[in-house]
Amino acid sequence: MFLARERELKELKYRYDKDEFECVIIYGRRRVGKTALINEFCKGKDVIYLPALKDTIQGNLEALSAAIQAYKEPDMVTFPVYASFQQAFDEIGRIASEKRIVFVIDEYPYLAKVDPTISSRLQHLIDLKWKSGKMFLILCGSSVSFMEDEVLAYESPLFGRRTGQIHLLPMSYRDTALFHPGLDCVTNAEIYGVTGGVPLYIEKLDVRKDVDDALLRNVFNQSSYLFEEPENLLKQELREPSTYNAIIKVIAEGATKLAEIASKTGLEKSACTTYIKTLVDLGIVERETPFLEKEGRRSIYRISDPFFRFWYRFVPRNMGAIMTGRIEKTYSYVVKEYLHSYMGAIFEDMCKQYLMSYENDLPIILNNVGRWWGTDPVKKKEIEIDLIGDSVIDSNSKKKEYIAASCKFRNREMDMKDYQDLKDYSRVFDKNGVFYYYLFSICGFKDDVREQARMDGTRLVSIEEMYGL
Repeated sequence: MFLARERELKELKYRYDKDEFECVIIYGRRRVGKTALINEFCKGKDVIYLPALKDTIQGNLEALSAAIQAYKEPDMVTFPVYASFQQAFDEIGRIASEKRIVFVIDEYPYLAKVDPTISSRLQHLIDLKWKSGKMFLILCGSSVSFMEDEVLAYESPLFGRRTGQIHLLPMSYRDTALFHPGLDCVTNAEIYGVTGGVPLYIEKLDVRKDVDDALLRNVFNQSSYLFEEPENLLKQELREPSTYNAIIKVIAEGATKLAEIASKTGLEKSACTTYIKTLVDLGIVERETPFLEKEGRRSIYRISDPFFRFWYRFVPRNMGAIMTGRIEKTYSYVVKEYLHSYMGAIFEDMCKQYLMSYENDLPIILNNVGRWWGTDPVKKKEIEIDLIGDSVIDSNSKKKEYIAASCKFRNREMDMKDYQDLKDYSRVFDKNGVFYYYLFSICGFKDDVREQARMDGTRLVSIEEMYGL
């Protein structure tokens, strides 16, 4: 079952219907659904599909020869192997000169790494032959850094040859809920919090009625697919998975500064920086800076991939119980009790998505939204604003306009203290700013908050409203 991705499919259809040469680059982290998107788009179309292999040049040439033969004579079991990629590409170009054909090279980095000339070869073919035909070329890759540096960058031979690109990201919280339309909003939020909107993880989590049962069966179970997924992904992508595993683990345990991470892993700072950069390129870790501030000493590292964040938060520390079959007895105390606390940062991300993508009546035109943390100079304490966003348009006055939000994923109504804290912290952020306040809660709001919000013009947003219900 294929769900969501309407915008991407619409873009691909628009380009296909132009009936002229197209070169579309599709890239994104593993498991995000790139191949599924391409397969959905290719339904009912003439397609030559090459799944590039971690193999020799000859192995990939044989795979391409088989793909061409499968298109020309799908019932043939045997096939001739072309003498070179040039010959194979020439044959595909000949076909595309006569009719609309979709030529897909999936996992293009595999092919480009075993044959570094392949990008230059494609460049010449596009410039001299293919541009005048009807080929719809798709180059797809899971190595985001490779696709950005070796395919999309100015120095790449393919620079200027692409006609479009799609950086496929995990699904939004609303699109994730399409997989489970019969479940309540809080449960769907928890599913998003565990899977991060990655289609394969949603499928493998396989929530039927409640998240707890699904987690016990499909995460905290040594025979399940998701139990070893993070470690398997690191082994697949990296040469020193144990070192990367150690870095992710200490970040999950609360080490957020470079010096802290290096100290706890026993790495030199310079080496630690290199490893972290690789994790950032893979979309597993991100460097976060207080909103509107430049990167510096107040910047921190956090696990950006929700599934990795969840797995490293709960699985390693409960490994003994999992391996000895005791996790069902201890689950309520070691996981369920802390699930809402874990969901706090996830809920902030959901509220950010809501403001940026789903709220249709914003008081300002948002430029960007992020977290902010700092020190209250009067009360001499550390404070944090869950979300704050600035306007893309400067107001005529000297006062800047912002949206500030408090986001609470907890089993009680939001009270006046929560509201007042948001106002106080906003004044610390910018004492002269004009603020429009949003309060997000999964359990509603106390009556005095509702009354004060009505008088202030503050927006109160329930989780049902976040899901468009």
